[in-house]
Amino acid sequence: MGKKNLSLKDIAEKAQVSTALVSYVLNGKEKETRVGQEIAEKIRQIAKDFNYQPNYLAKSLRSGKTYTIGLIIADISNPFFANIARIVEDEAKKNGYTVIIGSSDENAAKSRDLIDVFVNRKVDGFIIVSSEDTEEQVQDLMDKNIPFVLLDRHFPELPTDYVSLNNYKAAYEAATHLLEGGYLKIGFIGYKSRLFHMKERIRGYQEALQNHQIAAEPEWLLEVEFNTLEEIRTGIDNMLEARHRVNALIFGTYRLAISGLKYINELGLKVPDDLAIVSFGQAEAFDLYYCPITYVHQPMADLGKTAVEVLVKKLKGEEGEKKQVMMEAEIITRSSSKAKAAVD
Repeated sequence: MGKKNLSLKDIAEKAQVSTALVSYVLNGKEKETRVGQEIAEKIRQIAKDFNYQPNYLAKSLRSGKTYTIGLIIADISNPFFANIARIVEDEAKKNGYTVIIGSSDENAAKSRDLIDVFVNRKVDGFIIVSSEDTEEQVQDLMDKNIPFVLLDRHFPELPTDYVSLNNYKAAYEAATHLLEGGYLKIGFIGYKSRLFHMKERIRGYQEALQNHQIAAEPEWLLEVEFNTLEEIRTGIDNMLEARHRVNALIFGTYRLAISGLKYINELGLKVPDDLAIVSFGQAEAFDLYYCPITYVHQPMADLGKTAVEVLVKKLKGEEGEKKQVMMEAEIITRSSSKAKAAVD
């Protein structure tokens, strides 16, 4: 017998109950209607045996909701965002929502296209990892009263809901960790970006040096365009040739760390003997490197779950004040930033 397009009515006939009863059971409302457990199990088993697929279109026409969330991330090939997407998807599913995922590739035009596509798909709300120059898009969603939460990155001048990392404090602590280990000439490699999270990482690094009376040289700070390996190589050369050659490096992202470490290997430099390393973002590659890398651990699970939680409350009309959640990072210390006394 064919197993396609089985309707609620078909299940009702097989179970010899009303269509309404089947609907209650399959929507998880049997307790509210005092359906007997035996009947509920029988209905679920028939639905499973015949591979019943609910008609979401009909459901959304009745409720005005599609039970879908549009998730826009900055770069799906980055393990951090891939993991965040998975966490958001799992958490949304627990709340009865399906997630449609798009990657903006750090491109404002692509981000705009994704928002338009998702709005046309009638998603109930958005979770967005913003790319540069997308303030107008965020303002537009606010003007149209489309529910959304910004994740990982936000715009301080816009009063939005967001779930983010305390990037300033994380970078400050990363630099302080190196300074306390005896590394007084620390370089920082970040992206040339107007995005708040990157500016905060740079500010945290700079203020840690200032507060330890370290006069940083201009060559110690390198801001590169996205996907520019050549700039990273030249920048590291300049840091090593500076009047005060750096003896430690902080990478502002995992991607930058991978590119930088490849070049450090090419130069034949030893970590941490020649150059101590701390990176933002965790990745398996850091365990596989001959000298396990110290990294700034971002609480991905908490970031993703909280973003879903905040959005679902908005979708249910439960939210009051804007929810602005700032989470703390943790420095996971490994061999790449071993205290200088232990290295020398």
